[in-house]
Amino acid sequence: MIKFDCGWYVLYVKSCWEKKVHESLKEISLESFLPQIKTIRQWSDRKKVIMKPLFPSYVFVYINSSLGFHKALSVNGAFSYIRFGKEYARVPEKEINQIKLLIGDEGIEDMEITEQRPKVGEIKKITNGPLEGLDCEIIKVNNQSKIIVRIESLQQNILVTVPLYSIGA
Repeated sequence: MIKFDCGWYVLYVKSCWEKKVHESLKEISLESFLPQIKTIRQWSDRKKVIMKPLFPSYVFVYINSSLGFHKALSVNGAFSYIRFGKEYARVPEKEINQIKLLIGDEGIEDMEITEQRPKVGEIKKITNGPLEGLDCEIIKVNNQSKIIVRIESLQQNILVTVPLYSIGA
């Protein structure tokens, strides 16, 4: 028997199947969350704004029973739950809410995901906007100020460009 606590788990899914898995989870009455960001896709003859997953191959699912745990895995395109060692990756509600705020803020642009831990730069606290109170690392790239927000439970970083007034002195 698998021992788990109620909460948000990270489902690893087939490449490019994130939206299908997200919809399928909703159809079987499981709460799921698929953070998506706008990106510009360039073809030889045109550009198009598309929505793409913030975390490729990841879908967050709220599990509150062992039945739900197994039902989520039965969805076509779902492979397994993300684990770190023997522990299933569980994302606290606070981090889910922060991700929702992050992807919903129109003032944030050029969002990227990185698994690398930052090695250089100043640590600051965000003082304005939906990310207020979060610690971040400042990075200068092509004369643009970018911050890295660490999502500890996923061992991932989010790299975004924010207005300078959002970052404390």
